[in-house]
Amino acid sequence: MGTILITGGAGFIGSNLVRAALGNAADDRIVVVDRLTYAGHLESLSDVQADPRFTFVQADIADRAAIRDVFRQYAPRAVLNLAAETHVDRSIDGPDAFVRTNIVGTFELLEAARGFASERNDEERAAFRFLHVSTDEVFGSLGPSGAFTELTPYAPNSPYAASKASADHLVRSYGVTYGLPILITNCSNNYGPFQFPEKLIPLMILNALEGRPLPIYGDGANVRDWLYVEDHCQAVLRVLADGRPGRSYNVGTRNEMTNIEIVDTICDALEEARPAANNRALTQHGIASYAALKEFVTDRPGHDRRYAIDPTRLETELGWKPAHDFAAGLRATVNWYLDNPGWCQAVQSGRDARERLGLRDDAVAR
Repeated sequence: MGTILITGGAGFIGSNLVRAALGNAADDRIVVVDRLTYAGHLESLSDVQADPRFTFVQADIADRAAIRDVFRQYAPRAVLNLAAETHVDRSIDGPDAFVRTNIVGTFELLEAARGFASERNDEERAAFRFLHVSTDEVFGSLGPSGAFTELTPYAPNSPYAASKASADHLVRSYGVTYGLPILITNCSNNYGPFQFPEKLIPLMILNALEGRPLPIYGDGANVRDWLYVEDHCQAVLRVLADGRPGRSYNVGTRNEMTNIEIVDTICDALEEARPAANNRALTQHGIASYAALKEFVTDRPGHDRRYAIDPTRLETELGWKPAHDFAAGLRATVNWYLDNPGWCQAVQSGRDARERLGLRDDAVAR
């Protein structure tokens, strides 16, 4: 039995990746390292904790001693780095946490991996992989046409994007300088089960169900390429198994939609699953439809206008393709949030899960 170390495995993408890795019938032990910040929850792993192949370690990836202890104890054959601060609005208010986790944390993981790999025999060293999961936001904003490829120059426009771009460069440099067998994936916007409700799709679902406003930044015409999280996880596992060390792979589905289109689609899906006419949170205030809750609000500073991913390299080199179209994926997502109110309540307890961030007066350099 080998070991795969998944950092950030109690978060949204991470917990889905743990499930996918265990479900692929591999013999590997899955060791999750997570600090359990506001967006990381053991509730997201409750269905796998009894699996004998699963181990959880609460630790901060920026804690050098803790991370090196994890490598010594579990001797992973691969590291999948998903530990990150990810919310752009939070990075505007507090960029320091993003620098610590996304840059310093990635550095500490790389150093631990470099030291660990240097102590392996030739065969083990050649088989070792360090896969860093990143984002399309490192590339900046596109015009009305074109798509990001693996050769697109980096041009991050938010502290979050800059911290992820920095981490990408560190990972690549360890491959070139030290010969560490690295891989990088850059994905488009994920959606699906277990996503913390500060992000667009779960925020809109839960706000709509409670009859709260559906805040849409600016004119709602910002475009994103949407990727169902289970498809993303299968892509990451494919890259881990067959990707060429030193290579980066873009993960997307060519599914561009404006934010206003996303909100309208969610309202339609909720109307089908739980009609507004039967939802007391709306009817008691005389609100006849979920769409009536839409509200345009002040835009986010530096809000990138359009992202689009070209996944040709992943498709042609590794034969990956998504299993879900957007309509099916969104219906599954809406139904998951409807069916899991306990999870929603637990992860939001005592937290500013749905508070508007990124426009505070105190969001200034200190």
